Amino acid sequence: MVSRTDEEELAVIKDWWQRNGKPLLTGGVLALVVVFGWQGWQKYQSNQAQGASQIYQQLLETALNPAGEPDAAKVAELAGKLNNEYAGSHYAQYGSLFVAKVAVEAGKLDDAAAALQGVLDKPADATLGELARQRLARVLAAQDKAEEALALLAGEADTAFLASREELRGDLLVQLGRTDEAHAAYQKAKAALAEDAAVGGLQMKLDDLAKGDA
Repeated sequence: MVSRTDEEELAVIKDWWQRNGKPLLTGGVLALVVVFGWQGWQKYQSNQAQGASQIYQQLLETALNPAGEPDAAKVAELAGKLNNEYAGSHYAQYGSLFVAKVAVEAGKLDDAAAALQGVLDKPADATLGELARQRLARVLAAQDKAEEALALLAGEADTAFLASREELRGDLLVQLGRTDEAHAAYQKAKAALAEDAAVGGLQMKLDDLAKGDA
Protein backbone atom coordinates (compact mmCIF):
# COMPACT_ATOMS: atom_id res chain seq x y z
CA MET A 1 0.00 0.00 0.00
CA VAL A 2 1.33 3.38 -0.96
CA SER A 3 1.06 5.87 1.90
CA ARG A 4 0.06 9.43 1.16
CA THR A 5 2.31 12.29 2.06
CA ASP A 6 0.99 15.16 4.16
CA GLU A 7 0.80 17.25 1.00
CA GLU A 8 -1.29 14.61 -0.75
CA GLU A 9 -3.66 14.31 2.22
CA LEU A 10 -4.08 18.07 2.23
CA ALA A 11 -4.78 18.08 -1.49
CA VAL A 12 -7.43 15.37 -1.06
CA ILE A 13 -9.09 17.33 1.75
CA LYS A 14 -9.07 20.53 -0.30
CA ASP A 15 -10.55 18.71 -3.28
CA TRP A 16 -13.30 17.19 -1.11
CA TRP A 17 -14.07 20.58 0.39
CA GLN A 18 -14.36 22.17 -3.02
CA ARG A 19 -16.79 19.50 -4.15
CA ASN A 20 -18.79 18.93 -0.96
CA GLY A 21 -17.88 21.32 1.81
CA LYS A 22 -19.43 24.47 0.44
CA PRO A 23 -22.77 22.87 -0.50
CA LEU A 24 -22.93 21.23 2.93
CA LEU A 25 -22.11 24.52 4.65
CA THR A 26 -24.69 26.34 2.55
CA GLY A 27 -27.28 23.71 3.38
CA GLY A 28 -26.42 23.92 7.07
CA VAL A 29 -26.72 27.70 7.05
CA LEU A 30 -30.05 27.48 5.27
CA ALA A 31 -31.27 24.95 7.82
CA LEU A 32 -30.28 27.28 10.64
CA VAL A 33 -32.00 30.19 8.90
CA VAL A 34 -35.17 28.13 8.54
CA VAL A 35 -35.10 27.00 12.18
CA PHE A 36 -34.35 30.39 13.67
CA GLY A 37 -36.55 32.16 11.15
CA TRP A 38 -39.50 29.96 12.13
CA GLN A 39 -38.80 30.49 15.80
CA GLY A 40 -38.64 34.24 15.20
CA TRP A 41 -41.91 34.16 13.30
CA GLN A 42 -43.55 32.17 16.08
CA LYS A 43 -42.29 34.68 18.64
CA TYR A 44 -43.53 37.57 16.51
CA GLN A 45 -46.95 35.97 16.19
CA SER A 46 -47.07 35.37 19.92
CA ASN A 47 -46.12 38.97 20.64
CA GLN A 48 -48.73 40.21 18.17
CA ALA A 49 -51.44 38.10 19.78
CA GLN A 50 -50.42 39.24 23.25
CA GLY A 51 -50.44 42.90 22.25
CA ALA A 52 -53.83 42.62 20.57
CA SER A 53 -55.23 40.70 23.52
CA GLN A 54 -54.16 43.43 25.95
CA ILE A 55 -55.83 46.18 23.92
CA TYR A 56 -58.99 44.10 23.55
CA GLN A 57 -59.03 43.51 27.29
CA GLN A 58 -58.78 47.27 27.81
CA LEU A 59 -61.65 47.70 25.40
CA LEU A 60 -63.84 45.41 27.48
CA GLU A 61 -62.74 46.57 30.93
CA THR A 62 -61.84 50.24 30.75
CA ALA A 63 -64.09 51.59 27.99
CA LEU A 64 -66.73 52.48 30.56
CA ASN A 65 -67.83 55.85 31.86
CA PRO A 66 -68.41 56.52 35.59
CA ALA A 67 -71.99 55.31 35.23
CA GLY A 68 -70.73 51.90 34.10
CA GLU A 69 -71.89 52.39 30.53
CA PRO A 70 -69.71 52.10 27.43
CA ASP A 71 -67.72 55.25 26.73
CA ALA A 72 -68.24 55.61 22.97
CA ALA A 73 -65.14 57.77 22.50
CA LYS A 74 -62.91 55.32 24.40
CA VAL A 75 -64.39 52.36 22.54
CA ALA A 76 -63.73 54.04 19.21
CA GLU A 77 -60.15 54.90 20.26
CA LEU A 78 -59.24 51.39 21.36
CA ALA A 79 -61.03 49.69 18.47
CA GLY A 80 -59.25 52.03 16.06
CA LYS A 81 -55.92 51.10 17.63
CA LEU A 82 -56.72 47.40 17.22
CA ASN A 83 -57.60 47.86 13.56
CA ASN A 84 -54.56 50.02 12.86
CA GLU A 85 -52.00 47.82 14.58
CA TYR A 86 -53.57 44.36 14.20
CA ALA A 87 -55.79 44.70 11.14
CA GLY A 88 -57.57 41.51 10.15
CA SER A 89 -56.76 39.73 13.41
CA HIS A 90 -59.41 38.01 15.49
CA TYR A 91 -59.03 40.57 18.27
CA ALA A 92 -59.46 43.49 15.85
CA GLN A 93 -62.68 41.95 14.59
CA TYR A 94 -63.92 41.19 18.09
CA GLY A 95 -63.34 44.88 18.70
CA SER A 96 -65.44 45.77 15.67
CA LEU A 97 -68.28 43.59 16.97
CA PHE A 98 -68.06 45.43 20.29
CA VAL A 99 -68.11 48.78 18.48
CA ALA A 100 -71.27 47.67 16.66
CA LYS A 101 -72.90 46.62 19.94
CA VAL A 102 -72.19 50.00 21.54
CA ALA A 103 -73.42 51.80 18.42
CA VAL A 104 -76.70 49.85 18.44
CA GLU A 105 -77.23 50.68 22.12
CA ALA A 106 -76.64 54.35 21.29
CA GLY A 107 -79.09 54.20 18.39
CA LYS A 108 -76.34 54.79 15.81
CA LEU A 109 -77.37 52.07 13.41
CA ASP A 110 -75.36 53.37 10.46
CA ASP A 111 -72.16 53.17 12.54
CA ALA A 112 -73.08 49.66 13.68
CA ALA A 113 -73.73 48.54 10.10
CA ALA A 114 -70.37 49.94 8.95
CA ALA A 115 -68.47 48.11 11.71
CA LEU A 116 -70.21 44.82 10.97
CA GLN A 117 -69.76 45.17 7.21
CA GLY A 118 -66.03 45.62 7.79
CA VAL A 119 -65.88 42.23 9.50
CA LEU A 120 -68.13 40.57 6.95
CA ASP A 121 -66.03 41.80 4.02
CA LYS A 122 -62.98 39.88 5.21
CA PRO A 123 -63.73 37.72 8.28
CA ALA A 124 -60.87 36.21 10.25
CA ASP A 125 -62.78 32.92 10.35
CA ALA A 126 -66.18 31.45 9.47
CA THR A 127 -67.63 31.99 12.95
CA LEU A 128 -66.84 35.70 12.97
CA GLY A 129 -68.20 35.97 9.45
CA GLU A 130 -71.51 34.41 10.43
CA LEU A 131 -71.81 36.49 13.61
CA ALA A 132 -71.23 39.66 11.60
CA ARG A 133 -73.72 38.51 8.93
CA GLN A 134 -76.54 37.79 11.36
CA ARG A 135 -75.95 40.92 13.44
CA LEU A 136 -75.82 43.07 10.32
CA ALA A 137 -79.10 41.52 9.18
CA ARG A 138 -80.70 42.54 12.48
CA VAL A 139 -79.35 46.08 12.15
CA LEU A 140 -80.73 46.32 8.62
CA ALA A 141 -84.10 45.07 9.85
CA ALA A 142 -84.10 47.79 12.50
CA GLN A 143 -83.50 50.28 9.69
CA ASP A 144 -86.60 48.97 7.88
CA LYS A 145 -84.40 47.22 5.33
CA ALA A 146 -85.77 43.73 5.86
CA GLU A 147 -85.45 42.82 2.19
CA GLU A 148 -81.73 43.66 2.23
CA ALA A 149 -81.35 41.71 5.45
CA LEU A 150 -83.09 38.71 3.94
CA ALA A 151 -80.82 38.82 0.89
CA LEU A 152 -77.83 38.83 3.23
CA LEU A 153 -78.99 35.49 4.64
CA ALA A 154 -79.48 33.80 1.27
CA GLY A 155 -77.50 30.66 0.57
CA GLU A 156 -76.56 27.72 2.74
CA ALA A 157 -75.36 28.16 6.29
CA ASP A 158 -72.98 25.93 8.16
CA THR A 159 -74.81 23.34 10.27
CA ALA A 160 -73.65 25.02 13.48
CA PHE A 161 -75.39 28.25 12.48
CA LEU A 162 -78.39 26.87 10.62
CA ALA A 163 -80.88 27.16 13.50
CA SER A 164 -80.03 30.77 14.38
CA ARG A 165 -79.97 31.84 10.73
CA GLU A 166 -83.32 30.22 9.92
CA GLU A 167 -84.93 31.72 13.03
CA LEU A 168 -83.63 35.12 11.97
CA ARG A 169 -84.97 34.56 8.46
CA GLY A 170 -88.34 33.76 10.04
CA ASP A 171 -88.26 37.03 11.98
CA LEU A 172 -87.51 38.99 8.81
CA LEU A 173 -90.26 37.22 6.87
CA VAL A 174 -92.75 38.03 9.64
CA GLN A 175 -91.67 41.67 9.41
CA LEU A 176 -92.39 41.50 5.67
CA GLY A 177 -95.79 39.87 6.24
CA ARG A 178 -94.79 36.61 4.54
CA THR A 179 -96.12 34.37 7.29
CA ASP A 180 -96.19 31.07 5.40
CA GLU A 181 -92.50 31.40 4.55
CA ALA A 182 -91.78 32.52 8.11
CA HIS A 183 -93.49 29.40 9.48
CA ALA A 184 -91.37 27.20 7.21
CA ALA A 185 -88.19 28.98 8.33
CA TYR A 186 -89.08 28.56 12.01
CA GLN A 187 -89.78 24.88 11.46
CA LYS A 188 -86.43 24.48 9.73
CA ALA A 189 -84.74 26.24 12.64
CA LYS A 190 -86.47 23.96 15.15
CA ALA A 191 -85.46 20.86 13.21
CA ALA A 192 -81.83 22.01 13.18
CA LEU A 193 -81.65 22.29 16.97
CA ALA A 194 -80.27 19.52 19.12
CA GLU A 195 -82.84 17.37 20.88
CA ASP A 196 -81.95 18.81 24.29
CA ALA A 197 -81.90 22.43 23.10
CA ALA A 198 -84.34 24.95 24.56
CA VAL A 199 -87.00 25.76 21.96
CA GLY A 200 -89.31 27.88 24.11
CA GLY A 201 -88.84 31.18 22.30
CA LEU A 202 -88.91 29.56 18.89
CA GLN A 203 -92.03 27.56 19.76
CA MET A 204 -93.75 30.75 20.88
CA LYS A 205 -93.08 32.28 17.46
CA LEU A 206 -94.58 29.23 15.78
CA ASP A 207 -97.60 29.37 18.09
CA ASP A 208 -98.10 33.05 17.39
CA LEU A 209 -98.15 32.37 13.66
CA ALA A 210 -100.65 29.55 14.19
CA LYS A 211 -102.93 31.91 16.16
CA GLY A 212 -102.70 34.45 13.38
CA ASP A 213 -103.84 31.85 10.86
CA ALA A 214 -106.76 30.75 13.04
